[in-house]
Amino acid sequence: MTDARRAYADDADVLARLLWDFDTEFETEVDDVDVLADRFRRLLALDEVVAVLAEDDGAAVGFALVVLRPAIWFDGPVAHLDELYVVPALRDRGIGTQVLDLCRRLAAEAGSPEMHINVDEVDADTRRFYERHGFVNVEEGTDYRMLCYVGPTA
Repeated sequence: MTDARRAYADDADVLARLLWDFDTEFETEVDDVDVLADRFRRLLALDEVVAVLAEDDGAAVGFALVVLRPAIWFDGPVAHLDELYVVPALRDRGIGTQVLDLCRRLAAEAGSPEMHINVDEVDADTRRFYERHGFVNVEEGTDYRMLCYVGPTA
């Protein structure tokens, strides 16, 4: 039986290993696990950072990381889902949905009325997953897609 729960700094090593697995699966450059674990420990000490860990019989099988940031559009923070990962062998079993549902509930409890997610256009499976859960890239009343741009800070 898989259970999703809020993760804390004590879970940093497990979260780091999952993130490393995620990035290496998709051939994304990634720091060493110990560096990621230190970052998770530091980030999870912040009130505006929320992590969720999915476990099956004590084994970590997925995670998500959400950052809550102040927003001008409404009184609560906007939630940004930075990462959501489920180990490949267990995909399509509802674990991602369980993790996402808990992330949404925790964000709502923190006062966030909205969650943002960036997804690569070519990642059709991930786009279908989020669309199935009510996420859109065309706002109601418009006929054009929202895009995310990435650039240097200096």
